[in-house]
Amino acid sequence: MIEFKFPDVGEGIQEGEVVKWLVKEGDNVKQDDVIVKIETDKAVVDIPSPVSGKISKINFKEGQVVKVGQVLVVIDDGKKSVEPKKETIIEKPLAEKRKSVGVIGELEEAKEDTVETKIIKKESIEKENKVLALLSVRKLAKEKGIDLSLIKGTGKKGDITKEDVENYNGEKSKSVGIKVEKKYDLYGYVDRIPLKGVRKTIAANMLRSFRETAPVTSMIEVDVTHLSDIREKQKENAKKQDVKLTFLPFIVKSVVEALNLHPYVNSSIENEEIILKKYYNIGIAVDTEVGLIVPVIKRAEQKDIMSIAKEIVDLSNKVKDRSIDIADLKGGTFTITNYGSIGGNYGTPIINYPECAILGIGRIEELPRVIEGKIMIRKILPLSVTFDHRIVDGAEIARFVVDVKKRLEDPAMMLV
Repeated sequence: MIEFKFPDVGEGIQEGEVVKWLVKEGDNVKQDDVIVKIETDKAVVDIPSPVSGKISKINFKEGQVVKVGQVLVVIDDGKKSVEPKKETIIEKPLAEKRKSVGVIGELEEAKEDTVETKIIKKESIEKENKVLALLSVRKLAKEKGIDLSLIKGTGKKGDITKEDVENYNGEKSKSVGIKVEKKYDLYGYVDRIPLKGVRKTIAANMLRSFRETAPVTSMIEVDVTHLSDIREKQKENAKKQDVKLTFLPFIVKSVVEALNLHPYVNSSIENEEIILKKYYNIGIAVDTEVGLIVPVIKRAEQKDIMSIAKEIVDLSNKVKDRSIDIADLKGGTFTITNYGSIGGNYGTPIINYPECAILGIGRIEELPRVIEGKIMIRKILPLSVTFDHRIVDGAEIARFVVDVKKRLEDPAMMLV
């Protein structure tokens, strides 16, 4: 018997949600057959069987969360477990479990309870049975997660009353009790949605960003009328290459060139050192049903507009169908988020820690502007840059944003 534990499938992964079992108890599997799909905070991962054998027991249902190191499934590989010798049990407080290393995780042979664990269980049961309490009192304690053996009863014969349980403020039982969640509050009915998966990770990352950075936001307007004309002329050519040409690839290119002129904006802080990145990996925030996921365009400085446009579409599609590789979500040096695609104008985007800055793109609008003394209708793009004031000052960010603006208003600067 093999106890297969949920492995660390990526850097920093601590838990995952079981999306779908591809096997059931009693099924035979071969080594490397995918047995379950698990959604981590990064992607949906296929978990293969480490050995050939029969699925003996599945420990987690679909929708449940499994932590790294917990036993996912027990597989009967046809090998008998070696029973521990009696002398070994007496000498050691707990019988050691035989471990072996698999390709993607730690394997542990399943064993029956040792003499010691049976004794512990027996003592626990006896301890619970010695407690004097009515069934209704025991039920109340279970709902509150309280170990009755920790309470001193005030009843006539030392039995524990409901008042004793209600007034108890000490340590709660470590065992999992019944959790009661009301479907209403003082004002009406409510829905309770578990904070898990991608949304839980986003929440943690956002809090970390505020704790670890000194965020300030700078805003500017960009006249992209000329850029819009160029894009329209190139859309047909892009379509022939099966590429959807939006404004975003032009913005990525202008950002990369501006970052080259302002290296501190393409940096991070590690151990009281500012790390200047000599490469430009641009993260693109993608809106999905489960929240924002940020795939990264690696070495964007080496790619032209069409290549960037194609990669944005490819990465976005992989994110939305959850087939994205975890490696494609790492290594970013600067992030761009496009809330303008759904109608937003200005915002204060949160830095994708540990990066120095993030650019927010607003909705392009036709607005009246004064050009050489004349009122003209122009296509105006609002930009917002949130930056870590520990690394750069407002003046440096202003220069950076102006250089982005110059390239977007005069596309020849980045197309030559």
